Amino acid sequence: MKIAIVTDIHGNSSALRAVLNDIEKNEAEHIYCLGDMVGIGHETNEVLDLLYSRTDVSFVMGNHEEQFVKIAQSRGTENPSEERRHHEWLVSRTDKTFLEKLFQLPRQLSVEHNGKTLLFRHYHLDPRGKFLPIDKNPSGEALDAIYQNVTEDVVCFGHHHPVHFFQTKQRIYLNPGSLGCYDKPLARYAIIHIAEQIDVELKEIPYDNRTFLLKYETLDVPAKNFILRAFHGNQHLKFKPF
Repeated sequence: MKIAIVTDIHGNSSALRAVLNDIEKNEAEHIYCLGDMVGIGHETNEVLDLLYSRTDVSFVMGNHEEQFVKIAQSRGTENPSEERRHHEWLVSRTDKTFLEKLFQLPRQLSVEHNGKTLLFRHYHLDPRGKFLPIDKNPSGEALDAIYQNVTEDVVCFGHHHPVHFFQTKQRIYLNPGSLGCYDKPLARYAIIHIAEQIDVELKEIPYDNRTFLLKYETLDVPAKNFILRAFHGNQHLKFKPF
């Protein structure tokens, strides 16, 4: 059996389309989306429509979906931060039907395929179910300590945008890397082959990100300068404007 793991799409529908096309070519039977479909990128409705129009996708909640839910359920705050203004701008442009779906996302999923068990989270959780701070230098030993009380054969997560892959005596740990945020025009995801043993295939799919990046300026996306620098390596500077 083949399953696809995607995470941290971050409102980038061009990257997502490229990955979905590749998933079709690889005949993956199911897609697990590990959160942060929204935020950072400006194509929220396009991304959610691509995902929710399918019947072969399962989801968990990321920290950006969590922020969307909090904003949608509140009246906002005085003197909000640039990050808050960015999220409020995105929420104001999001179809209410999609917002209702985000309210219902679980924190984690545990599934079984071909006798192997897999745990899906956006990131590691503390005993209260809150996301732990990002470990910028993860290791198999550190992950074994975090997951010492779980029984699954594979733990998949995202949140930290680089790729992480560790195989210890306990289990496999996989973060396929952010699909929608990268300093190259490549969209990342992973395919897991599940049989008597588990094999992981890390994928980088080329796509045209010019229109997506230049629209940060034409739409005047809040926090656009920081986002384009921090999450996309200022790739837009080599493009000519429309």
